[in-house]
Amino acid sequence: MKLSMMLTYSGDPRLAAAEAGDLERAGVDIGWVPELYGFDAVSILGYLAAKTDTMLLGSGILNIYGRTPSTIAMTAAGLDAVSSGRFILGLGASGPQVIEGFHGVRYDRPLGRQREIMQICRKVWRRERLVHDGVSYTLPLPKSEGTGLGKPLKLVNHPVRAEIPIYLASLGPKNVELTAEVADGWLPAFFHPDKADSVWGEDLTAGAAKRSASLGPLEISAGGALCITDDDEMARKLRDAGRFMTALYVGGMGAKGKNFYNNIFRKYGYEAEAEQIQNLYLDGRKDEAMALVPQEYLDATALVGDEGYVRERVEAFRAAGVTQLQISPTGPNQLADIEKVKTWIS
Repeated sequence: MKLSMMLTYSGDPRLAAAEAGDLERAGVDIGWVPELYGFDAVSILGYLAAKTDTMLLGSGILNIYGRTPSTIAMTAAGLDAVSSGRFILGLGASGPQVIEGFHGVRYDRPLGRQREIMQICRKVWRRERLVHDGVSYTLPLPKSEGTGLGKPLKLVNHPVRAEIPIYLASLGPKNVELTAEVADGWLPAFFHPDKADSVWGEDLTAGAAKRSASLGPLEISAGGALCITDDDEMARKLRDAGRFMTALYVGGMGAKGKNFYNNIFRKYGYEAEAEQIQNLYLDGRKDEAMALVPQEYLDATALVGDEGYVRERVEAFRAAGVTQLQISPTGPNQLADIEKVKTWIS
Protein backbone atom coordinates (compact mmCIF):
# COMPACT_ATOMS: atom_id res chain seq x y z
CA MET A 1 0.00 0.00 0.00
CA LYS A 2 1.11 3.56 -0.73
CA LEU A 3 0.03 6.79 0.92
CA SER A 4 -1.64 9.52 -1.10
CA MET A 5 -3.49 12.73 -0.33
CA MET A 6 -5.05 15.80 -1.88
CA LEU A 7 -2.69 18.77 -1.61
CA THR A 8 -3.65 22.36 -0.88
CA TYR A 9 -4.88 23.86 -4.13
CA SER A 10 -6.22 27.29 -3.15
CA GLY A 11 -4.45 30.27 -1.69
CA ASP A 12 -0.71 30.83 -1.94
CA PRO A 13 1.02 28.13 -4.04
CA ARG A 14 4.23 28.73 -2.12
CA LEU A 15 2.54 27.54 1.05
CA ALA A 16 1.27 24.50 -0.82
CA ALA A 17 4.83 23.75 -1.93
CA ALA A 18 6.17 24.02 1.61
CA GLU A 19 3.42 21.69 2.82
CA ALA A 20 4.18 19.21 0.02
CA GLY A 21 7.83 19.10 1.06
CA ASP A 22 6.89 18.28 4.64
CA LEU A 23 4.43 15.62 3.50
CA GLU A 24 7.00 14.07 1.19
CA ARG A 25 9.48 13.77 4.06
CA ALA A 26 6.77 12.28 6.30
CA GLY A 27 6.11 9.50 3.81
CA VAL A 28 3.35 10.60 1.43
CA ASP A 29 3.98 8.85 -1.87
CA ILE A 30 1.44 10.61 -4.12
CA GLY A 31 0.09 14.14 -4.01
CA TRP A 32 -3.05 15.07 -5.94
CA VAL A 33 -4.07 18.56 -7.02
CA PRO A 34 -7.77 19.13 -7.78
CA GLU A 35 -8.99 21.71 -10.26
CA LEU A 36 -12.74 22.24 -9.75
CA TYR A 37 -13.42 25.81 -10.90
CA GLY A 38 -10.59 27.60 -9.10
CA PHE A 39 -6.92 27.84 -9.98
CA ASP A 40 -5.98 25.45 -12.75
CA ALA A 41 -4.25 22.32 -11.48
CA VAL A 42 -1.54 22.41 -14.14
CA SER A 43 0.13 25.60 -12.89
CA ILE A 44 0.21 24.30 -9.31
CA LEU A 45 1.50 20.88 -10.39
CA GLY A 46 4.32 22.44 -12.39
CA TYR A 47 5.36 24.51 -9.39
CA LEU A 48 5.16 21.52 -7.05
CA ALA A 49 7.28 19.48 -9.45
CA ALA A 50 10.13 21.94 -8.91
CA LYS A 51 9.70 21.89 -5.12
CA THR A 52 9.52 18.11 -4.53
CA ASP A 53 11.87 15.24 -5.30
CA THR A 54 10.23 11.84 -4.90
CA MET A 55 6.48 12.36 -4.48
CA LEU A 56 4.36 11.37 -7.45
CA LEU A 57 2.10 14.23 -8.56
CA GLY A 58 -1.35 13.74 -10.01
CA SER A 59 -4.15 15.84 -11.41
CA GLY A 60 -7.14 15.01 -9.30
CA ILE A 61 -8.85 15.69 -11.67
CA LEU A 62 -8.70 17.44 -15.05
CA ASN A 63 -12.18 17.39 -16.54
CA ILE A 64 -12.46 15.94 -20.04
CA TYR A 65 -14.43 18.85 -21.52
CA GLY A 66 -12.29 21.89 -20.73
CA ARG A 67 -9.34 20.96 -22.96
CA THR A 68 -8.95 19.19 -26.30
CA PRO A 69 -7.66 15.60 -26.10
CA SER A 70 -4.37 16.64 -27.69
CA THR A 71 -3.95 19.49 -25.20
CA ILE A 72 -4.52 17.02 -22.36
CA ALA A 73 -1.86 14.74 -23.85
CA MET A 74 0.62 17.59 -24.33
CA THR A 75 0.01 18.89 -20.82
CA ALA A 76 0.53 15.45 -19.29
CA ALA A 77 3.76 14.98 -21.25
CA GLY A 78 4.97 18.41 -20.13
CA LEU A 79 4.19 17.75 -16.48
CA ASP A 80 5.87 14.37 -16.71
CA ALA A 81 8.95 16.11 -18.11
CA VAL A 82 9.22 18.81 -15.44
CA SER A 83 8.68 16.21 -12.70
CA SER A 84 11.21 13.74 -14.18
CA GLY A 85 8.58 11.06 -14.76
CA ARG A 86 6.49 11.55 -11.60
CA PHE A 87 3.17 12.62 -13.10
CA ILE A 88 -0.18 10.80 -13.02
CA LEU A 89 -2.96 12.00 -15.31
CA GLY A 90 -6.20 11.97 -13.35
CA LEU A 91 -9.25 12.50 -15.56
CA GLY A 92 -12.98 12.66 -14.98
CA ALA A 93 -16.21 13.87 -16.49
CA SER A 94 -17.09 16.22 -13.61
CA GLY A 95 -20.79 17.12 -13.87
CA PRO A 96 -23.22 19.28 -15.83
CA GLN A 97 -23.24 22.07 -13.24
CA VAL A 98 -19.53 22.76 -13.74
CA ILE A 99 -19.15 21.80 -17.40
CA GLU A 100 -22.18 23.64 -18.74
CA GLY A 101 -22.24 26.35 -16.08
CA PHE A 102 -18.56 27.32 -15.85
CA HIS A 103 -17.12 26.08 -19.16
CA GLY A 104 -20.20 26.56 -21.34
CA VAL A 105 -19.67 23.19 -23.01
CA ARG A 106 -22.39 20.62 -23.56
CA TYR A 107 -22.17 17.70 -21.13
CA ASP A 108 -22.57 14.68 -23.40
CA ARG A 109 -21.15 11.19 -24.03
CA PRO A 110 -18.86 11.16 -20.95
CA LEU A 111 -17.97 7.45 -21.22
CA GLY A 112 -17.20 7.56 -24.92
CA ARG A 113 -15.21 10.75 -24.58
CA GLN A 114 -13.10 9.32 -21.77
CA ARG A 115 -12.27 6.20 -23.78
CA GLU A 116 -11.34 8.21 -26.87
CA ILE A 117 -9.27 10.74 -24.91
CA MET A 118 -7.26 7.92 -23.35
CA GLN A 119 -6.67 6.40 -26.79
CA ILE A 120 -5.54 9.75 -28.19
CA CYS A 121 -3.24 10.49 -25.24
CA ARG A 122 -1.50 7.16 -25.54
CA LYS A 123 -0.98 7.67 -29.29
CA VAL A 124 0.50 11.12 -28.65
CA TRP A 125 2.89 9.83 -25.97
CA ARG A 126 4.06 7.04 -28.32
CA ARG A 127 4.77 9.78 -30.88
CA GLU A 128 2.52 8.21 -33.49
CA ARG A 129 1.15 10.41 -36.25
CA LEU A 130 -2.15 11.38 -34.76
CA VAL A 131 -5.06 9.83 -36.62
CA HIS A 132 -8.27 9.12 -34.76
CA ASP A 133 -11.73 8.37 -36.13
CA GLY A 134 -14.18 8.33 -33.24
CA VAL A 135 -17.71 9.34 -32.37
CA SER A 136 -16.63 12.37 -30.33
CA TYR A 137 -13.27 13.23 -31.91
CA THR A 138 -11.91 13.00 -35.45
CA LEU A 139 -8.25 13.84 -36.05
CA PRO A 140 -7.31 15.39 -38.40
CA LEU A 141 -10.57 17.30 -38.77
CA PRO A 142 -12.23 16.26 -42.04
CA LYS A 143 -12.62 18.77 -44.86
CA SER A 144 -16.39 18.72 -44.42
CA GLU A 145 -15.93 20.28 -40.97
CA GLY A 146 -12.99 22.59 -41.56
CA THR A 147 -10.56 23.85 -44.18
CA GLY A 148 -9.29 20.42 -45.13
CA LEU A 149 -5.74 21.52 -44.32
CA GLY A 150 -5.34 19.49 -41.14
CA LYS A 151 -2.31 17.17 -41.07
CA PRO A 152 -1.71 14.00 -39.01
CA LEU A 153 1.07 15.35 -36.80
CA LYS A 154 3.11 13.74 -34.05
CA LEU A 155 4.44 15.23 -30.83
CA VAL A 156 7.61 17.24 -31.42
CA ASN A 157 9.18 16.39 -28.06
CA HIS A 158 10.21 12.93 -26.94
CA PRO A 159 8.24 12.28 -23.72
CA VAL A 160 10.03 11.11 -20.62
CA ARG A 161 7.63 8.15 -20.65
CA ALA A 162 5.53 6.76 -23.45
CA GLU A 163 3.12 5.32 -20.89
CA ILE A 164 2.01 7.96 -18.40
CA PRO A 165 -0.46 6.45 -15.90
CA ILE A 166 -4.08 7.49 -16.38
CA TYR A 167 -6.53 7.35 -13.48
CA LEU A 168 -10.27 7.86 -13.89
CA ALA A 169 -12.60 9.35 -11.30
CA SER A 170 -15.72 7.27 -11.84
CA LEU A 171 -18.81 6.27 -9.88
CA GLY A 172 -21.52 5.01 -12.24
CA PRO A 173 -21.64 1.30 -13.19
CA LYS A 174 -20.57 1.66 -16.83
CA ASN A 175 -17.92 4.24 -15.99
CA VAL A 176 -16.41 2.01 -13.30
CA GLU A 177 -16.45 -0.89 -15.76
CA LEU A 178 -14.63 1.33 -18.28
CA THR A 179 -12.09 2.27 -15.61
CA ALA A 180 -11.36 -1.36 -14.77
CA GLU A 181 -10.96 -2.13 -18.48
CA VAL A 182 -8.68 0.64 -19.74
CA ALA A 183 -7.35 2.87 -16.94
CA ASP A 184 -4.24 2.45 -14.83
CA GLY A 185 -6.01 3.56 -11.67
CA TRP A 186 -9.35 4.44 -10.11
CA LEU A 187 -10.25 7.49 -8.02
CA PRO A 188 -13.61 6.69 -6.39
CA ALA A 189 -15.35 9.25 -4.18
CA PHE A 190 -17.16 8.42 -0.93
CA PHE A 191 -15.65 4.93 -0.86
CA HIS A 192 -17.11 2.80 1.94
CA PRO A 193 -14.65 -0.11 2.37
CA ASP A 194 -17.19 -2.43 3.98
CA LYS A 195 -19.81 -1.89 1.28
CA ALA A 196 -17.75 -1.14 -1.83
CA ASP A 197 -17.89 -4.67 -3.21
CA SER A 198 -21.69 -4.75 -3.12
CA VAL A 199 -21.84 -1.50 -5.09
CA TRP A 200 -18.96 -1.82 -7.55
CA GLY A 201 -17.80 -5.45 -7.42
CA GLU A 202 -19.68 -6.64 -10.51
CA ASP A 203 -18.64 -3.58 -12.54
CA LEU A 204 -14.97 -3.96 -11.61
CA THR A 205 -15.07 -7.67 -12.46
CA ALA A 206 -16.74 -7.02 -15.82
CA GLY A 207 -14.15 -4.42 -16.76
CA ALA A 208 -11.23 -6.53 -15.55
CA ALA A 209 -12.38 -9.39 -17.79
CA LYS A 210 -11.68 -7.16 -20.83
CA ARG A 211 -8.50 -5.60 -19.43
CA SER A 212 -5.23 -5.93 -21.32
CA ALA A 213 -2.54 -7.76 -19.36
CA SER A 214 -0.09 -5.03 -20.41
CA LEU A 215 -1.85 -2.55 -18.10
CA GLY A 216 -1.12 -4.54 -14.96
CA PRO A 217 -3.44 -4.55 -11.92
CA LEU A 218 -5.80 -1.61 -11.39
CA GLU A 219 -4.60 0.82 -8.73
CA ILE A 220 -7.33 2.04 -6.36
CA SER A 221 -6.89 5.26 -4.39
CA ALA A 222 -9.37 5.79 -1.53
CA GLY A 223 -9.47 6.56 2.18
CA GLY A 224 -10.55 9.28 4.56
CA ALA A 225 -9.68 11.73 7.31
CA LEU A 226 -6.72 10.69 9.49
CA CYS A 227 -6.12 11.36 13.17
CA ILE A 228 -4.73 8.94 15.74
CA THR A 229 -5.99 9.97 19.16
CA ASP A 230 -7.12 8.50 22.47
CA ASP A 231 -9.39 11.51 23.01
CA ASP A 232 -12.86 10.14 22.26
CA GLU A 233 -14.44 13.58 22.14
CA MET A 234 -11.87 14.83 19.64
CA ALA A 235 -12.38 11.73 17.52
CA ARG A 236 -16.14 12.24 17.51
CA LYS A 237 -15.81 15.87 16.44
CA LEU A 238 -13.34 15.05 13.68
CA ARG A 239 -15.56 12.28 12.29
CA ASP A 240 -18.56 14.59 12.43
CA ALA A 241 -16.60 17.15 10.43
CA GLY A 242 -17.25 14.89 7.45
CA ARG A 243 -20.94 15.78 7.55
CA PHE A 244 -20.41 19.06 5.70
CA MET A 245 -18.82 17.67 2.52
CA THR A 246 -21.01 14.57 2.52
CA ALA A 247 -24.20 16.61 2.70
CA LEU A 248 -22.88 19.04 0.09
CA TYR A 249 -22.23 16.30 -2.46
CA VAL A 250 -25.06 13.90 -1.63
CA GLY A 251 -27.53 16.77 -1.30
CA GLY A 252 -26.32 19.59 -3.50
CA MET A 253 -24.06 18.36 -6.29
CA GLY A 254 -26.65 17.93 -9.01
CA ALA A 255 -30.37 18.04 -9.47
CA LYS A 256 -32.97 15.42 -8.59
CA GLY A 257 -32.16 12.26 -10.52
CA LYS A 258 -28.84 13.74 -11.71
CA ASN A 259 -26.64 13.40 -8.64
CA PHE A 260 -24.01 10.64 -8.91
CA TYR A 261 -23.09 10.88 -5.22
CA ASN A 262 -26.69 10.58 -4.10
CA ASN A 263 -27.00 7.43 -6.22
CA ILE A 264 -24.00 5.88 -4.49
CA PHE A 265 -25.42 6.64 -1.06
CA ARG A 266 -28.65 4.90 -2.04
CA LYS A 267 -26.68 1.85 -3.18
CA TYR A 268 -24.92 1.75 0.19
CA GLY A 269 -28.34 1.16 1.73
CA TYR A 270 -29.00 4.74 2.82
CA GLU A 271 -31.97 5.29 0.50
CA ALA A 272 -34.14 7.18 3.00
CA GLU A 273 -31.25 9.31 4.23
CA ALA A 274 -30.15 10.14 0.68
CA GLU A 275 -33.66 11.26 -0.24
CA GLN A 276 -34.06 13.41 2.85
CA ILE A 277 -30.56 14.90 2.67
CA GLN A 278 -31.16 16.00 -0.91
CA ASN A 279 -34.59 17.43 -0.21
CA LEU A 280 -33.34 19.40 2.78
CA TYR A 281 -30.15 20.61 1.10
CA LEU A 282 -31.90 21.81 -2.05
CA ASP A 283 -34.44 23.54 0.18
CA GLY A 284 -31.64 25.48 1.87
CA ARG A 285 -31.86 23.56 5.16
CA LYS A 286 -28.23 22.53 5.14
CA ASP A 287 -27.74 21.99 8.87
CA GLU A 288 -30.68 19.59 8.94
CA ALA A 289 -29.26 17.78 5.93
CA MET A 290 -25.89 17.42 7.63
CA ALA A 291 -27.51 15.98 10.74
CA LEU A 292 -28.98 13.14 8.68
CA VAL A 293 -25.63 11.84 7.36
CA PRO A 294 -25.46 8.35 8.92
CA GLN A 295 -23.03 8.05 11.81
CA GLU A 296 -22.21 4.53 10.64
CA TYR A 297 -20.94 5.93 7.35
CA LEU A 298 -18.83 8.60 9.06
CA ASP A 299 -17.28 6.08 11.45
CA ALA A 300 -16.51 3.50 8.76
CA THR A 301 -14.89 5.88 6.29
CA ALA A 302 -12.74 7.92 8.68
CA LEU A 303 -9.31 6.86 9.91
CA VAL A 304 -9.97 8.65 13.17
CA GLY A 305 -9.72 7.16 16.66
CA ASP A 306 -7.25 5.30 18.83
CA GLU A 307 -4.39 3.39 17.23
CA GLY A 308 -6.24 0.07 17.24
CA TYR A 309 -9.29 1.56 15.53
CA VAL A 310 -7.28 3.34 12.86
CA ARG A 311 -5.26 0.19 12.11
CA GLU A 312 -8.50 -1.77 11.76
CA ARG A 313 -9.86 0.80 9.29
CA VAL A 314 -6.60 0.76 7.31
CA GLU A 315 -6.91 -3.00 6.97
CA ALA A 316 -10.56 -2.62 5.93
CA PHE A 317 -9.48 -0.40 3.04
CA ARG A 318 -6.74 -2.87 2.12
CA ALA A 319 -9.22 -5.76 2.17
CA ALA A 320 -11.49 -3.75 -0.14
CA GLY A 321 -8.73 -3.65 -2.77
CA VAL A 322 -7.34 -0.20 -2.05
CA THR A 323 -3.69 0.01 -3.10
CA GLN A 324 -3.17 3.71 -2.36
CA LEU A 325 -4.54 4.88 0.99
CA GLN A 326 -5.91 8.38 0.43
CA ILE A 327 -5.56 10.32 3.69
CA SER A 328 -6.71 13.74 4.85
CA PRO A 329 -4.60 14.46 7.95
CA THR A 330 -6.36 16.44 10.66
CA GLY A 331 -5.95 16.98 14.37
CA PRO A 332 -2.86 18.12 16.31
CA ASN A 333 -0.18 15.64 15.15
CA GLN A 334 -0.64 15.37 11.41
CA LEU A 335 2.92 14.62 10.29
CA ALA A 336 3.46 12.15 13.13
CA ASP A 337 0.22 10.37 12.20
CA ILE A 338 1.36 10.13 8.58
CA GLU A 339 4.72 8.69 9.64
CA LYS A 340 3.03 6.09 11.86
CA VAL A 341 0.58 4.94 9.20
CA LYS A 342 3.44 4.77 6.71
CA THR A 343 5.21 2.22 8.93
CA TRP A 344 2.04 0.07 9.07
CA ILE A 345 1.54 -0.16 5.32
CA SER A 346 5.14 -0.32 4.09
